[in-house]
Amino acid sequence: MSLLVVGLSHRSAPVSVLERASLGADAQTKLLQDTVAAEPAAEAAVLATCNRIELYADVDKFHAGVAELSTLLAQHSGVGLEELTPYLYVHYEDRAVHHLFSVACGLDSMVVGEGQILGQIKDSLARAQELHTAGRLTNDLFQQALRVGKRAHSETGIDRAGQSLVTFGLEQLSRGADVGAWTAGKRALIIGAGSMSSLAAATLARAGVAEVVVANRTFERAERLARILTDAHGTDVVARAVPMESVPAELTRADVAVSCTGATGLVLTAEAVATAVEGRAGTSTAPAGGPATGEQPGARALPPTSVGTEEGCPLDPAAVQAGFSVFGEAAVAGMDAATLEQHAAWVDRGTVVQRREDARRSAEADAELIGALAATVATVGRIPERRRPEPAVDAARPEPVLFLLDLAMPRDIDAAAHRLSGVRLVDIESLADASADAPMAADVDQVRRIVSDEVAAFGAAQRAAHITPTVVALRTMAADVVAGEIARLEGRLPGLDDKHRSEIVQTVRRVVDKLLHAPTVRVKQLASEPGGAGYADALRTLFDLDPETVAAVSRAEDSTDEKQNRGPA
Repeated sequence: MSLLVVGLSHRSAPVSVLERASLGADAQTKLLQDTVAAEPAAEAAVLATCNRIELYADVDKFHAGVAELSTLLAQHSGVGLEELTPYLYVHYEDRAVHHLFSVACGLDSMVVGEGQILGQIKDSLARAQELHTAGRLTNDLFQQALRVGKRAHSETGIDRAGQSLVTFGLEQLSRGADVGAWTAGKRALIIGAGSMSSLAAATLARAGVAEVVVANRTFERAERLARILTDAHGTDVVARAVPMESVPAELTRADVAVSCTGATGLVLTAEAVATAVEGRAGTSTAPAGGPATGEQPGARALPPTSVGTEEGCPLDPAAVQAGFSVFGEAAVAGMDAATLEQHAAWVDRGTVVQRREDARRSAEADAELIGALAATVATVGRIPERRRPEPAVDAARPEPVLFLLDLAMPRDIDAAAHRLSGVRLVDIESLADASADAPMAADVDQVRRIVSDEVAAFGAAQRAAHITPTVVALRTMAADVVAGEIARLEGRLPGLDDKHRSEIVQTVRRVVDKLLHAPTVRVKQLASEPGGAGYADALRTLFDLDPETVAAVSRAEDSTDEKQNRGPA
């Protein structure tokens, strides 16, 4: 067995790299075809999810295989090899098996214990079988991984160690509140109709949302998902399908939007989100902590004695955040030349008033000013100009009116949307940060033991299977010897009747079988142990077996396995 896996995941690479290296369906197909066409690889499979890209291959040379698989990943992901290499990990033989089994059990997932990875492994195997890049090793490995994952979920409480990515994302949106209570009565928009989007829709429907709207580029798939949700037992959700062109309008009505498509660009820009929120709530979506463009919490008009009330000021005093000067850099950012000149002239006129206030300022007022500035620095990270010393006040961010969950890789929703007032965005990157310190359940240790046992069993089975063609070739040779000797006996005893001939044939065969039984059984046992691969070579040497005969048996078995594995995984 020469199994090699080269890949990167949320554990080895930042989300920005994973996002750029993500592989679409066409790219995965081309990667598989190019991998098996490469010299070191005989068969291959790709496992590509929202937070991992892994290429599995049966190779005949380790170093050449690592170099070739790494190069292929870089070529098809579009990320340069030099940039990609620091984030790649490599597993070989038993360690590669251990890695996939751990992945199948949810031990390597962003949310420990999530079961959705099993469906993704199944899809990966089906794709490799369809493209005929899956051989005996790949089929055995992935099918065993599916069984190990199912065993882990049925025999342990690994499900309690974490939730699905969808549930975890909804918990982050609700800030730890009960998801069922938080979603009750809300309107949900689902963008995409794939497996992750379908899971999100079903989760929200069970949680008690009032309406689910499904948008997809293929309208028929959106209709199908909406129909499934409507017919599902245990929910009273109203579900309907809309074309992708209707997303902007539906976003103005939605309370929660979940997006997971295969698009290579943004599905929702920050501008589109801002427009939707303004159209829904009639409030400004200026970034929190930045220059306001409309009335914000904490904003106020300047006092009547301030310069900002004088005629000729090019700014709207009501838009200035409390405690910040209309003289400062934030006030003039983005002004054109004419407006900037007008602002300077207005400031010059206002300096008389400012000097009068400075003359009245006492030592106590200066101390108060210094304290206020220090508080502001701790809050906003810089010292803005002030008209007068006032205590620093944190601008209260309004409660969100639109909750966005982006589960796509690369991302569907512009990350800048999280700075908009009235919006809360949770994406893959923020989920990775939130789950980094998640506690591990006690059941995880039990799953690890299951994985270790299954890896040992898989290795033993593969080593035993490696010697099977040699044993079959040995028995075939013995049968040929028996047939030849019986033919020679019939030539010497032409008058031998059928009864005696049959007895002689059976006796000779029993003798041969008894002589071969103990050594063939024992050699299989020895071959299943670590380091037992050499027993096949010893058997071929001892009995002078033709290597081509053994290879022919292997090819015949591989052909049979391939036909059996072309069905659904």
